[in-house]
Amino acid sequence: MDYSPTPIPAPTPDAVPAPVPAARPVGPGLYTEIGKKARDLLYKDYQTDHKFTLTTTAANGAAITVAGTKKNEVLFSEIQSQLKGKCYTVDVKATSDSKVITTVTFNELYTPGLKATVSVPTPYQKAAPGKAELQYLHAHAGINASVGLNANPLVNFSGVVGTKAIAFGIDAAFDTASGEFTKYSAGLSHTNQDLTASLNLNNKGDTLAASYYHQVHETTAVGGEIAHTFSSNENTITVGTQHELDPLTTVKARLNNSGIASALLQHAWRPKSLITFSTEIDTKAIEKSPKFGLALAIKP
Repeated sequence: MDYSPTPIPAPTPDAVPAPVPAARPVGPGLYTEIGKKARDLLYKDYQTDHKFTLTTTAANGAAITVAGTKKNEVLFSEIQSQLKGKCYTVDVKATSDSKVITTVTFNELYTPGLKATVSVPTPYQKAAPGKAELQYLHAHAGINASVGLNANPLVNFSGVVGTKAIAFGIDAAFDTASGEFTKYSAGLSHTNQDLTASLNLNNKGDTLAASYYHQVHETTAVGGEIAHTFSSNENTITVGTQHELDPLTTVKARLNNSGIASALLQHAWRPKSLITFSTEIDTKAIEKSPKFGLALAIKP
């Protein structure tokens, strides 16, 4: 018998590994990310309505989401389907008020970090005519620009320069119909390993807000926001905390200077499926009944 080793065939061109696509640049992100950690801790998932969301996946890979929200005895519902290709995503959303919105997103357009989105409502509405949007992420900048799809569009531009550690950005909207700016804001953020602080000038320069987020432990974070409105000379102070009871369960609580206290319990009873209980009480009017909210999200 021949015990000589079997020769290993030389790699063919088909066996050569495909080149790894360029990674998306890591930088300061978009303007909406300035102060996002503090906003999420203080405001995300708090609600006093009842909401249900169910997501399923079809055989062709399309995701279908059905959502309903009950607010003040009124029920709002929508159904959304999403189909993803290699370089694009198509979303079609139909709402209970007979609106259909089709959104097409092109990822990594021509260069890493560049994304284009076109959103078209049906039937056409003058107040919300749809828009075209470009987003670009760079190692030292993040840019987002959109324009309405009508004769006198609303043009929105936001940009951030800096790094992941420190960044400065602006956000503005210009109405070509009236020839006026409908929005202009500016923000500054500083981030280190466990602390994020930001300063925002909002509402056309009328509101100055400072916020912070501090990860004091692997499972615990605290945050706060102080906002001063110049026109009314009023201050708003909100503080909050969140704690992970276990990898699947999180509790949050917040309190503002108006005496409104809120708390929530969120549990992932299966991967990507969440149930959230929320409550809100006016500590300065204990005789009022507390408000309760429930949100259930089911995903495959």
